[in-house]
Amino acid sequence: MRSAALATLILFAIPSLSSGQDMTHYNRIDLIRPDAPALAKHGEHAIGVRTIEVINKNQIDVLKAAAGQEPPRYDRKLTLEVWYPAETDGKQSGTYPGVFLRDGKTQVTLHGKAVRDAQPKKAAGSPYPLVIVSHGYPGNRFLLSHLAENLATKGYAVAAIDHADSTYNDQGKFGSTLINRPLDQVFVLNAIDQLSKENGHFLNGLVDTSRTGLIGYSMGGYGAVITAGAGVTKEAVAYDSGVPAGMLSVHLAESETHKKLRDERIKAVVAIAPWGMQRGFWNQEGLTGITTPILYIAGSKDDVSGYEKGVRALYSGTVNADRFMLTFENANHNAAAPIPAPVESWQTAEGGSSTPFNHYADPVWDTVRMNNITQHFVTAFLGRYVKADTELGTYMDVPVERASEGVFAATKDGSFKPEHTYWKGFAARTAAGLTLERGTRSAN
Repeated sequence: MRSAALATLILFAIPSLSSGQDMTHYNRIDLIRPDAPALAKHGEHAIGVRTIEVINKNQIDVLKAAAGQEPPRYDRKLTLEVWYPAETDGKQSGTYPGVFLRDGKTQVTLHGKAVRDAQPKKAAGSPYPLVIVSHGYPGNRFLLSHLAENLATKGYAVAAIDHADSTYNDQGKFGSTLINRPLDQVFVLNAIDQLSKENGHFLNGLVDTSRTGLIGYSMGGYGAVITAGAGVTKEAVAYDSGVPAGMLSVHLAESETHKKLRDERIKAVVAIAPWGMQRGFWNQEGLTGITTPILYIAGSKDDVSGYEKGVRALYSGTVNADRFMLTFENANHNAAAPIPAPVESWQTAEGGSSTPFNHYADPVWDTVRMNNITQHFVTAFLGRYVKADTELGTYMDVPVERASEGVFAATKDGSFKPEHTYWKGFAARTAAGLTLERGTRSAN
C-alpha cells in the first residue's frame, strides 16, 4: 500500500518538464519555469561535480568542552560538494543518490545537470571565481544545490559544505554551529585555495580564490554575516547554547580573533534569512564592520530569523557597504533557499511524527519560482561584485523598489516606452510580490 501511494504521489508531484528533459526523473533541482526572470536560465557551461573531504586540524572540540577546563582539540572533517565547468561529452544530467532528508533517516536521489567526476574544463582566460555555500541548522550540502548548479553553468566553481555537528544525520549542540559556522567558511576558502595550487588535483589551475562569493542560508547566513565583518555582542557571548559560557567570544566585535577572520578575497556575500539579529547577536556598532557588498534575502513573514527586527534590521544597520535587500512578500523562513521538497518528504518516515515537507516548502510561494528569482538576482549580484561584469550588475538597479508599482510599457516590436519602469529581466506581471531595496556605502 505504501509503495503504491508513493508511486501515485510521484505522478502528481512531477512538474511539467521542458522538451528534452527526462520525464522518468523526479526530485529535479534544475527546473526553470517559463515565467522565470532572464538571469535564472542556465549558462553556457556543461558542469561536473565531485565530493571531497577537507580536514581543519587541531580545532577546539566544542561538543566535548567543559566549563573550567582546557577544551580538547580534534581534526575537524568537512565534506564538500564541488561543482565546476566540465567536459561532459554531451551528457547534460546526473544524479545525487543517498541524500538525507530533514528527518535524518530517509535517503533520496536528486536529479540535476551535473555529471559525476567529469573532466574539468579549463577557463579560456583567468580561472573561475569561487562561490562557497553554507547551509542552515540542520541542513546539508545539497540544500541549495539548485543554486550551486546554476552558478557553475555560468562559470563559477562552487563548494557547498556539510558542516559537522549541523547536518540532518549529524546534529549536535547548537553552540557548535554558533562557533564553527564562520570558521568553517573561511577554512574552506583556504582549503580550496591550497587545492587549486596542488599538482594533480582536479582543482589545480581551475579556481581563482581572489574572487570569491559567499552564500549562507539561515545559520549559514549567520556565519556569513560574521565572516563579512560583523562581530557579535557581549550579550551573544553570554547566550545559553548548551556549551561552556563565553566560548563565542572568538567572534566578539573588535576582538583580535574576529579581526583575523576577515578575508579580502571574499568580494560579495549573500545572506538568505540569516539568524541572530532578532536575538541580539549584533548591534549597530558591530554591523559597521561589514564593508563587503552584501545581498540580504528574506520572506516578510519569517518567524524564525524575524523580518523587521531580524533580517531587515541587519540590512538597515549595514551602513558601510553596498547592500541590497530582496523581500518575498508573505513568504516565511524557507524563502528562496531550499531545493523543491523531494517527493519522499511528503511522506512521514517510519517512526516519525510529521512530514519533512515543511522544512523545504513555503505555504504561499512556489519553491521553483523562488529558486528562479534567487538564481536571477544572485547571478546579477555576483556578476557585479565578483566578476566585475557591468552588464549583469544593471539587473540590480531596479527603477522602483516595490515591483508591483512598476509599469510595464512596451511597443509591438518589444522596445520599451519612456514610461516603462518594470524590473529589468522580468516579463509583464511576473515580479509581483517582490521588493528590492538598495543602500550604498556611507560617505563616512
